[in-house]
Amino acid sequence: MWWFQQGLSFLPVALVVWSAASFVFSYITAIVLHHVDPLVPYISDTGTIPPERCLFGIMLNISAFLGMATMYVRYKQVYALNPEKSKIIKLNKFGLTLGLMSCFGLCIIANFQVCALLAIAFFPFFLKCILYYIHVVGACLTFGVGATYMLVQTILSYLMQPEVHSKDIFWIRLTTLLWCCSSIVSMFVSSVVLYSGLYGTNLVQKLHWDPQEKGYTAHIISTVSEWSLAFSFLSFFLTYIRDFQKISLRTVVSLHGQTLYNTPQSFVTDEQTLLVAGSI
Repeated sequence: MWWFQQGLSFLPVALVVWSAASFVFSYITAIVLHHVDPLVPYISDTGTIPPERCLFGIMLNISAFLGMATMYVRYKQVYALNPEKSKIIKLNKFGLTLGLMSCFGLCIIANFQVCALLAIAFFPFFLKCILYYIHVVGACLTFGVGATYMLVQTILSYLMQPEVHSKDIFWIRLTTLLWCCSSIVSMFVSSVVLYSGLYGTNLVQKLHWDPQEKGYTAHIISTVSEWSLAFSFLSFFLTYIRDFQKISLRTVVSLHGQTLYNTPQSFVTDEQTLLVAGSI
């Protein structure tokens, strides 16, 4: 049995590989068609013009689904390992809520691309503003709430060491969390400077930059920080692989009769089947 066939370890692997592929494929398509500059465009800009827009949207939606599945399995695993520790149980539920919110934000980003929305001429201005802020909310949910999810999982790793987790995995997750937070701060500061109005207006719709333009340095810092932030998220989920090798989920099917017609209420039979595992 291969390492990714053990337990549910294929889930975080699929999440990371698929998400990275969604970024890379849309980037390559946008570069080949000259829709963006080759040197580190915004991730969202690589998926704002057809045909890469279609690829970007559907692949990120699938990434959101894989993310929800991964976070749910992590929630069930932590709960099973600490059934009597109320502090960990409450923190675990809070973490699952944050994770699902982050995945919902990813769906918003996938389906509300900024440049594509602002370029529609017949849209009223106020509606464009609403759609733009929806995209911003999606980004805040994905990255801001997602970073909080990483913080909660890092705290859980600390609380469960050394009985459940080794100290090494805690330090790896803490390092990845610090990487994520530094990328957020860098992207936020550079974006505030870039969109402060000092370098012109309508920069949100700008897909091509000249290195001699004012604001180019702030733009590059912002885009590099965004790519760094995205891959810090993916790196964090790579730390789940070893944990997920030691878990599988089962589903219980309860039958209330041998047919689909009316049956006596006393008839009940249960069947347990493996919900998902790496061997299938």
